[in-house]
Amino acid sequence: MKPEICIVENPQALARAAAHEFTNRAAAAVQQKGVFNVALAGGRTPEALYSLLADDVELRQKIPWRDSHFFWGDERPVPPDHPDSNFCMAHNALLSRVPVPTANLHRIKGELAPPQAATAYEQTLVDFFHLQPGTLPRFDLVLLGLGADGHTASLFPDTRALREQKRLAVANWVGKLKTERITLTAPVFNNAVCVIFLVSGSDKASARKAVLEGRHDPERLPAQLIRPHAGELIWIIDEAAAG
Repeated sequence: MKPEICIVENPQALARAAAHEFTNRAAAAVQQKGVFNVALAGGRTPEALYSLLADDVELRQKIPWRDSHFFWGDERPVPPDHPDSNFCMAHNALLSRVPVPTANLHRIKGELAPPQAATAYEQTLVDFFHLQPGTLPRFDLVLLGLGADGHTASLFPDTRALREQKRLAVANWVGKLKTERITLTAPVFNNAVCVIFLVSGSDKASARKAVLEGRHDPERLPAQLIRPHAGELIWIIDEAAAG
């Protein structure tokens, strides 16, 4: 499946384009089935989106907050109030500033040992989505970023998580960072209704080109693993990242 590519002028235009996708998909999901489920990304580019959703009154009013449930694509092994926490970033930029019930925030417990945190998050997904053995959750929207090395979420080059086909979430040792991360797996991302990559900055241009235009080599470029099999794949890219 070929992705839809949307190139915008600058990071501000990227945040605005992503915000409109977010609000429209949230409203449509709640209208269709009464609930909207989204997996959030960490990083600077998603943070700009989250701040815009909180700051812009018109956008904020369009989102059915009480029927929206927030999950995370990955997390660092830190407590939820740590400045490196993906939960902390999203909470400070958005979730603490809008009327979303606390019960609708389904964070990865980064304060636990990573294998334990991954197992606990799998159970969170099983319980919320009422999953039978061997089935996958279906998010209405997954937001992802792109690292300069081609990683996305905490699916890093040449790491064990890239080959995982059965687990929903895993602890993934990242040698170059000398740490473990907790991440959802590619099959989970690929079962989403829509996946949106948000990519900004000239430092991402080479990775963006390699992922979208280079040969298929997901061990080196993990973002190439993300190909929804029954959903949409959208890349929103600013001009600097588009090269």
